[in-house]
Amino acid sequence: MKAFICIVFLAASSLLCQQIGQLAPPKAGVIFPSNSAGVDIVMSEGGFGIGGFYRYAFQNNFTVSMDLSFSEAKDPNEEKLYNPYTGDFDAINKKNRIFMLPLLFGVQYRLFSDDLTDNFRPYVCASTGPTMVITTPYSDEFFTSFKKAAPIYALGSYIGFGANVGLSKTSLAGISVRYYIVHMFNGGVEGLYNRFQNDIGGVFITLNIGTMF
Repeated sequence: MKAFICIVFLAASSLLCQQIGQLAPPKAGVIFPSNSAGVDIVMSEGGFGIGGFYRYAFQNNFTVSMDLSFSEAKDPNEEKLYNPYTGDFDAINKKNRIFMLPLLFGVQYRLFSDDLTDNFRPYVCASTGPTMVITTPYSDEFFTSFKKAAPIYALGSYIGFGANVGLSKTSLAGISVRYYIVHMFNGGVEGLYNRFQNDIGGVFITLNIGTMF
């Protein structure tokens, strides 16, 4: 008799659990604010840089963006030697420091939104827009050399991927890897003596810190 009661109880419990599971609605995804803005910390072979961004999400997966940044670029053939008199590493045959100031407009598409939790939101991105390339004499001290800065106007673009992390609806944190290409139409930029580059850029790692509203 006890065995029969146990069997009936287990069967009823199983049926009740199935009914509850069928009635429970699926967990809704987090709806984040449409606007976000913040600061970019940029790292590349050329050194560190800083920038800012604004993003607007038309929907949970599709976002348009605007980025403005300032960072240094280098000729891929640049080499440095240790100077025992100054204790610094001096670039060989270097004529100019090269800086990039791109203002880029782009799109960002979130990946795997139905498969991954909302606290990890990977995406792919692409942007393009006007870019100012600035050169300063390498022979002058870093800050005073900007008195002799020469601008070159170019077209810049990047493609990349990244991810935003966390479930906060007020703060934004993320990281991205981007490949930049900046093309100049006036004969290029002279980083090393007698060596002109029509294209500069490379791989940049960007930390994104901002707010959503």
